[in-house]
Amino acid sequence: MPMPQERTYTSEDYWNLPEGQRAELIDGKLYAMAPPNRIHQKILGTLHSVIFNHINQQKGSCEVYPAPFAVNLNANDKMWVEPDISVICDKEKLSDRGCEGAPDWIIEIASPSTSRIDCAVKLFKYRTAGVREYWIVNPMKKLVQTYIFEGEEDASIFSFDDEILVYIFDDGLTIKISDLL
Repeated sequence: MPMPQERTYTSEDYWNLPEGQRAELIDGKLYAMAPPNRIHQKILGTLHSVIFNHINQQKGSCEVYPAPFAVNLNANDKMWVEPDISVICDKEKLSDRGCEGAPDWIIEIASPSTSRIDCAVKLFKYRTAGVREYWIVNPMKKLVQTYIFEGEEDASIFSFDDEILVYIFDDGLTIKISDLL
């Protein structure tokens, strides 16, 4: 939900939020972030662990970061988001502040307060910024929407019981959300 807007906000406003206040900056508007619930955190922790372990076992060059992790999607002054999980394969994009540019794979875990932004605003922003793969994990509906934004673009919907192939990895990683709960 957008915070009351007095003006167009910038990176400086984002980085000077009071300690402990989380928000995202999208097109100069600040969006408050409510604390996540237990199931959100369980999915986030186990998904991060699966991806982290897979990258390490494969000796991959990508890095995975759970929220809170700042991503400056377009490397501009009006866009800082905090995806639930960010996978970055180009280490040149990593800085002390987070990721400067589009991660290769983003996962958002939807909640009632974030579904509209995750499924519309962020979908568009991630696609146009150059994210290669985007997942929206919806614990309320037990569904995962996946978007592949490279080559022949693809959008699919899976249940938590389906094996979902990770597109950005060439080694056949599949994830079944129900196994993580």
